[in-house]
Amino acid sequence: MLRYTLRRLLLVLPTLLGILTINFFMVQTAPGGPVEQFIATLEGSGSAFMERVGSAGPDMTASIEGEGLYSGARGLNPKTLEAVSKLYGFDKPILTRYVDMLRDFLCFDFGKSLFKADRVSDLIVNSLPVSISIGVWSTLLIYMVSIPLGIARAVRRGSTFDFATGAVLVTASAIPGFLFAVLLIVLFAGGSYWQIFPLRGLHSLGYESMPFWQQALDYMHHMVLPVISMTIGGFAALTMLTRNSFLDELSKQYVETARSKGLSERSVLYGHVFRNAMLIVIAGLPGTFVRMFFAGSLLIETIFSLNGLGLLGFEAAMQRDYPVMFATLYIFTLIGLVTSIIGDLTMTKVDPRIDFAGRSKA
Repeated sequence: MLRYTLRRLLLVLPTLLGILTINFFMVQTAPGGPVEQFIATLEGSGSAFMERVGSAGPDMTASIEGEGLYSGARGLNPKTLEAVSKLYGFDKPILTRYVDMLRDFLCFDFGKSLFKADRVSDLIVNSLPVSISIGVWSTLLIYMVSIPLGIARAVRRGSTFDFATGAVLVTASAIPGFLFAVLLIVLFAGGSYWQIFPLRGLHSLGYESMPFWQQALDYMHHMVLPVISMTIGGFAALTMLTRNSFLDELSKQYVETARSKGLSERSVLYGHVFRNAMLIVIAGLPGTFVRMFFAGSLLIETIFSLNGLGLLGFEAAMQRDYPVMFATLYIFTLIGLVTSIIGDLTMTKVDPRIDFAGRSKA
């Protein structure tokens, strides 16, 4: 198993390199990049150019003002175009920019945002708490509800409870998360009925001065609506997986043997069936967390004014903020690849009969 793990870890680097390379050349050669966007802004407002250049440093601002690179109503001159290209690093050949990006990414140096005048690493660090909060709490809520519900449906197979809960889950999975978020706001966030939960942010004003227990309560109070909105469509798949896994185990011979020995149904279910049936459910926990961490968070973060990685990546794509775009892609891909390995290792840990190493040799 150690050789298999090392082999998978060695594959992370070429896989990551391939994904970054394909995306880099596709995005960098596509029209409408940051230079074109900023030139369009500059043609509409000269002050925007001076403000952006001013954030690059007083030396550059002074040189631009001294040389008259911005011609106002007379339009753009070649020196202005050259200055804008240099400002965004497009004065270098594309291969040079590619090599520079790879070298910096190896050291986790993502540079500065083109439009936010902040370091990309700071933007990502500031956005991580939101995305991690949504991912962790959504995953826990889904598992806490889906596993007991799946067991109950398996034990009551074919009953009214089984059909009714199945219908409710299918209906819930068909509701888009952002639409449910709007409904929750209307009902519980002062939209038209009750003002029970806050509408936006992760904490209230004066959060820093609160005692720890009050900070924890305030944080949980703000997370209720976003987490419920994220999990509304996530119960059906895991509940069905748990139900089918338990039904498969209940039909096996060892269950009949345990019952014939006089064990109670509860002892059979939780003493024998539970461990075997939960193998595939527990092994899928890392993948479930990654899906909740990455997928579907953009609209939820926008609706509840949460500055997470989803919203950061979307804004970067709209503004063609290449450093932020490639940094978030790098982080997402790296986490996804590592989590895939953790998922395989977890599966072999909970079920020693699974042998990925032996399968890879075949």
